[in-house]
Amino acid sequence: MTPPPLPGLRLRGLLAHGLRFAFGTLSVLPVKVSRWDREAARGGMLCAPLVGVVLGCGAAFAALTLLFLGAAPLLAAVAGAAVPAVLTRGLHLDGLADTADGLGSGKPAEDALRIMKQSDIGPFGVITLVFVLVAQVAALSRLYDDSWARGALATVVSAAAARLALTVAARTGVPAARPEGLGAAVAGVVPVRGAVAVALAVTGVAAAAGALLGTDDIARAALAALAALAAAELLLRHCVRRFGGVTGDVFGGIAETAATTALVVLSLG
Repeated sequence: MTPPPLPGLRLRGLLAHGLRFAFGTLSVLPVKVSRWDREAARGGMLCAPLVGVVLGCGAAFAALTLLFLGAAPLLAAVAGAAVPAVLTRGLHLDGLADTADGLGSGKPAEDALRIMKQSDIGPFGVITLVFVLVAQVAALSRLYDDSWARGALATVVSAAAARLALTVAARTGVPAARPEGLGAAVAGVVPVRGAVAVALAVTGVAAAAGALLGTDDIARAALAALAALAAAELLLRHCVRRFGGVTGDVFGGIAETAATTALVVLSLG
């Protein structure tokens, strides 16, 4: 008879599976997802902000490289917005467009969900993508023009806030709109206390990072994370009312909404 694993070994195993789930589903990084059960999904969604930090650092590195090579802040901003999209295969942007088409259709939940599953993008999705990407580039351009450090900080904070919104949206009590798909796999897996703890931790780290630039940036970074969560929560509740729950597309829309809100807040002042 095989003895049960020690608590410490089991915890490390769960953490490893959670990290694999997070990076394997939320990025294009070559990470193999070895478990798809609810326990692995819970760990993955709790680790989601770490994926945002890694993707944000990659985006900031690309933007800063262009700046140091003499590129204009606008081009650095384009890189800052494009790299996270590339490193996720446009997953969240596609979800945002599909969610906009579903909400904009004005049809009952079943028909709206069918529209969201179609491979093409409708007019609501196109318009939403244009405005969101323009807002992200405009905010990043303002920040990189002000300071390379503030631009880099905003790039990382917004990416982390976007994935933090996924953690909060996957909390217990939020139902899935469909019985299948990634949305159903992660819907309701995160305990509310766990979601709150991760939200406080990410907000605190964002504020600490802002402290490296100045006292005003402490409040601005923390406010950006909280505003991102508030905007994502509004979209989440609206989608749950309209569709009866969340889908993978809704998660994508929530992430892009949070990222854009964080960037806008960070660019103010």
